[in-house]
Amino acid sequence: MTSVYIADYVGVLLLTLILCARGWELPGRRDESRILLILVIATLINCLFDPVIFAVDGRPGPFARFVVIFGNSLLFIYNLVVGTGMLVLIIKHIRSHISRLQYAIVWGLSALEVILIIANLFTPIVFSVDENNVYSRGPLYFVYLFVAFYLMLYSMFLYVTAGKRHGSLRYFPVWEFVLSIVLGVVIQTAFYGVSLQPVSFAVAFCSIVICLQKEYLYIDKLTGVYNRYEFDKIIRYYVKRKKSRFAAIMIDMNNFKAINDEHSHEEGDEALREMARILTAVAGDDGNVIRFAGDEFVLIIDDEGEDVISRSCAKVNAAIEAYNESSGKPYKLSASMGGDVFDIEDAADVTGRIDRQMYEDKVEYYRTHDRRSR
Repeated sequence: MTSVYIADYVGVLLLTLILCARGWELPGRRDESRILLILVIATLINCLFDPVIFAVDGRPGPFARFVVIFGNSLLFIYNLVVGTGMLVLIIKHIRSHISRLQYAIVWGLSALEVILIIANLFTPIVFSVDENNVYSRGPLYFVYLFVAFYLMLYSMFLYVTAGKRHGSLRYFPVWEFVLSIVLGVVIQTAFYGVSLQPVSFAVAFCSIVICLQKEYLYIDKLTGVYNRYEFDKIIRYYVKRKKSRFAAIMIDMNNFKAINDEHSHEEGDEALREMARILTAVAGDDGNVIRFAGDEFVLIIDDEGEDVISRSCAKVNAAIEAYNESSGKPYKLSASMGGDVFDIEDAADVTGRIDRQMYEDKVEYYRTHDRRSR
């Protein structure tokens, strides 16, 4: 019991600190903040009630029996809430979507867990409580383990596949959160009577809060790509690694002011997000996208080929053209671009060189386009 008390109240302390510091609050991300708050409060309640259930286990009397049965039933429901809540939080954060089939599977498994725990009140199939009010696992206990691991593995799958499209997700390491939970679940399952699952969730949420707050230092809130601070880190990374060459391209959106003035600032924000999405798709696994300032982006490519600049600019233009043909927007996206391949010795001059070359392309663009919207 002493180890149970210590583990659970360490979790209570960690979660209380998160609530007091409002660590769950993410500026500009209301849905994620609400989900995280619900998960933190649910885990706090779980950490408070878990030692109470352990304390009355095996004690005589109808009240102790009631606490053991309904308390453990609520703990099983808690596992369902947190498992699906973690999945929804990750989906929201990485801006991913799940197929109808996966949606149906997740909801089907959730409904199955609820039905089983309700049925367990009448027939002990998930867990049982004997005449001495002692809790024991039932034959369908492992259904909940299967569902928990399925949700965590599916969350990891979504994260890994999204990471190929959004390099900025390295500041949101889902595997760290999942590892804490998996260790707690495995140890508690293997060593009957040990209670590590509640505190493992508390540790996972502390890690999530820390990572999300850190992410805000280096990620552009509007577009989801890196910001100027990360740009400097990336350049230092190339220099420190002593990689001989890398490519950098400055991209400046054309006629962006006209989009804001004629179609609203909300539409301008959407145009910035779409440009970031286009550049991220072009960069793939071999590059990084930075929102440098306003409507300016920088594409850094881990490529030394002599034609990397022309190839990359052609890919960006082709992707923009494909977007314009299918977007249905009343305006067309376009961009001026200029870049170069750099040795580590002249990495300090990256911004100046690519900005000058982009400006040359900008001048050429406005020779044939209306300059009033510039």
